Amino acid sequence: MPARIYKPAKSATQSGLARTKQWLLVFEQDKPREIEPLMGWTSSADTRQQLRLSFDTEEEAVAYARREGIPYRVEEPQEVKRRTMSYSDNFKFNRTDPWSH
Repeated sequence: MPARIYKPAKSATQSGLARTKQWLLVFEQDKPREIEPLMGWTSSADTRQQLRLSFDTEEEAVAYARREGIPYRVEEPQEVKRRTMSYSDNFKFNRTDPWSH
């Protein structure tokens, strides 16, 4: 079962960077989930996809995957693009962006 090693991005509702410091190793599912006929719940016999391992660095996660013989792929984090703009910039006469109203 292949694993994915990545650094999670912050969610849209998150203002800080609290849960974005560590690298995660997450197992991908091998088979599609099945629908249980009586109740209609989705289920899987594979319990590895419930497992999320966290590491301080990318090198630690890769070393763990190699040591355990787990095939893996590393997804590099995307650079955070922050736009710094003050509230008064919305009302400048020499705006470079078009007015949004």
